[in-house]
Amino acid sequence: MAKSLRLPVSGGTLEDYAIANAPLAAPERPAGGHAFNRVAYAAAHVVVDPLADNDPWLDRNIDWESTVAFREYLWDLGLGVAEAMDTAQRGMGLDWAGAKELIANVQSAARRRPDALIAYGAGTDHLPPGPGVSIDDVIHAYEEQVAYVEGQGGRIILMASRALAAAAKSPEDYVRVYDRILRQVRQPVIIHWLGDMFDPALAGYWGSRDDMQAMETAVAIINDHATKVDGVKISLLSAEKEIVMRRKLDPAVKMYTGDDFNYAELIAGDEKGYSHALLGIFDAIAPAASAALQKLGADDLAGFHEILAPTVPLSRHIFKAPTRFYKTGVVFLAYLNGFQNHFQMLGGQQSTRSMVHLAELFRLADEARVLRDPDLAVSRMKTILATAGI
Repeated sequence: MAKSLRLPVSGGTLEDYAIANAPLAAPERPAGGHAFNRVAYAAAHVVVDPLADNDPWLDRNIDWESTVAFREYLWDLGLGVAEAMDTAQRGMGLDWAGAKELIANVQSAARRRPDALIAYGAGTDHLPPGPGVSIDDVIHAYEEQVAYVEGQGGRIILMASRALAAAAKSPEDYVRVYDRILRQVRQPVIIHWLGDMFDPALAGYWGSRDDMQAMETAVAIINDHATKVDGVKISLLSAEKEIVMRRKLDPAVKMYTGDDFNYAELIAGDEKGYSHALLGIFDAIAPAASAALQKLGADDLAGFHEILAPTVPLSRHIFKAPTRFYKTGVVFLAYLNGFQNHFQMLGGQQSTRSMVHLAELFRLADEARVLRDPDLAVSRMKTILATAGI
């Protein structure tokens, strides 16, 4: 099969494109475990059942077999799974009822694997924000979701709350909520600070629209509860802000980069420290992430950057504004790479990016060497183009 096709470009024209790069060889996981010196979670997407007879904008139609199989693939590469997070369309197609199903199904698979590193998002998304929502309501909503995850035997990623962002009148309200929840959790949690570029409803989180001022509140809460906090995932797409916060944290608390623009340099770190990883892009570039982290674990910094640096332009494209639509690019790449036999998403979210955007994603995936089977990728790209009349 020819590895060439015609792709749309800005301006309404087409250009010839031929696959130029061989895919990365799938990394072999060393006997006895992996050789990472960073903790690395991939926030994983969900696969839908395209044969379900329902209303796709309104109903859940998850293909559980394929969804769990993708988690098995990530574990086989030595990566952890950050489950029921925004990459799984939490709050954009996956509601709390669906998240509970997802958590139960994946935790069942995780129990069968002693090597499975996994943590689950617990938030307040079953509590719609509104003028009648009180801080106590937010606390009770967090408690409900935390209890469910812990009841399944899972570890918690404490997600940012839209309801709290709407109800809070001051930083003290955040202190009150997080103090209450952190005092109750059974195991140390990962706290998630998701910027408003990912979710506009989270603007002003921690009680300020100034990120540096908000950071002071977040750091104070985290450091006051350091024994109950494994780490914090910061998703502000700012390497500078992440480094500042990293250096303010209690030494026992990990920084998990959620910066899908600058993750390579942040994971590599500097003389004063480094970040671990909890990234949506690791879903899309899992083999490259695993291979690069093995190089870093072997003190081969040049090899780490050689593998990971070409993936950064791809990630920046997938996560370009409006950033909240990045899940479309993640699922599209999963389709190109044969992890699912369709390009359908919860809530019809496959429609949130243009054909020009997807064509550029294809080119950048080739440059990053993350198209596992170029023949299959070309064939599937042609199918998507044909459905758009191209």
